[in-house]
Amino acid sequence: MTPRLLDHYRTTIIPALSKKFGYKNAMQAPRIHKIVLNMGIGAGGQDIKFVEQGVTDMAAVAGQKPVITRAKKAIANFKIRQGLPIGCKVTLRGNRMYEFLDRFLNMALPRIRDFRGTSPDSFDENGNYSIGIKELSIFPEIDVDKIQKIQGMDIIMNIKSSTKEESYELLKLFGMPFSSK
Repeated sequence: MTPRLLDHYRTTIIPALSKKFGYKNAMQAPRIHKIVLNMGIGAGGQDIKFVEQGVTDMAAVAGQKPVITRAKKAIANFKIRQGLPIGCKVTLRGNRMYEFLDRFLNMALPRIRDFRGTSPDSFDENGNYSIGIKELSIFPEIDVDKIQKIQGMDIIMNIKSSTKEESYELLKLFGMPFSSK
């Protein structure tokens, strides 16, 4: 069974983008290639329990087991030695990516306190979009009572497009609540 957002992309978004930007072929339309979730856990250098908690939380949010990231080099000021676990990350593609995006846009973002929309300036020169979340408790999969330490994460959407405007329009049609500039 295909995810709801993927059907919406194929039936509604591609024709709308083709009409606006004048694409002759549906394959010219921008698309989300992958979504990367990254969580840096600074306290992981002192206590491995924080990293394990971050891994279980991210697995619940993403629906996929994350990879533990380790320090590449030692930094004495942060009390980090080379090889210590300092975070975790997950790369979502295909159906899991669209299911995560659907939950993120329709369930998690509306639960943020004093939410005024996401920044339209967070696109890089290639059209990729990134957003940072301060609390994982906005996701319904996270049990608030079991949280030991408030943790955030970065969400990076890798978009195959030629310009920032195309990427912006794609995410807007998906339902991303951008704030006015």
